[in-house]
Amino acid sequence: MPTDLDPFAILHGKTAVITGSGRGIGRAIALELAARGANVTVNYYRRAAQAEQTAAEIEALGGRPLLVKAHVGEVEGVQQLVHAAAETFGGVDIFIGNAASGVLRPIVAQELKGWDWTLNINARSILFGAQAAIPYMQRNGWGRIIGITSFGSRRVLPEYSVVGVSKAAIETLIRYLAVELAPQGIICNAVSPGVVETEALNFFPSKDAILSEGLRRTPAGRFVTPEEVARFVAWLCTDDARMIVGQTLVIDGGYELTA
Repeated sequence: MPTDLDPFAILHGKTAVITGSGRGIGRAIALELAARGANVTVNYYRRAAQAEQTAAEIEALGGRPLLVKAHVGEVEGVQQLVHAAAETFGGVDIFIGNAASGVLRPIVAQELKGWDWTLNINARSILFGAQAAIPYMQRNGWGRIIGITSFGSRRVLPEYSVVGVSKAAIETLIRYLAVELAPQGIICNAVSPGVVETEALNFFPSKDAILSEGLRRTPAGRFVTPEEVARFVAWLCTDDARMIVGQTLVIDGGYELTA
């Protein structure tokens, strides 16, 4: 049971919505918050079996999952996701924009469809998901909004192009949300992991090079795990972190420090 000395005690009974949380980093965040006593809304669009497994693991932890199929790249989809959580659990306290997709090709070869798909799922979903969640957070004068970004917002990576643009948009969006919402007790930040070995890397033609070069450049000698990212995100949701406002926080084992 949580105690007054436990900073994570405040998460007990809170309701979290996590986009793209059936697998990868989103799944790890969902399990971490559930373990801390939060109600968790698991979102997926295409991979139902993985999302169902995540929900089952939350139940095994004693948590209350809500499984919602929604295309968060569509405004109506992410709004539906937030309102379904509020209807089931009585509100929304934490919104985590984790869903990520993108067309991997050089920037000069990008087309309108790929641009819209990538920006809408990765960045626009956070804006309109946050807008849907904010009224519920305002009721209690407490809320947390976190966007998951990457070092591709600041460094040029092979094939990443428009995905990197979308990640930069997330970081800027979080800063604007943070300034407007902090006076209301709603704290916004972005988390930028380094190289994390998840299924997402399988879509990169240069996966092997990314892994070998990433490991060589990481002073800590290994990659960050999804579980480590999840614990960091959970801590950012506590009141111990309430004075961290509008920041992009890096958890990468020192990867970005080396030239």
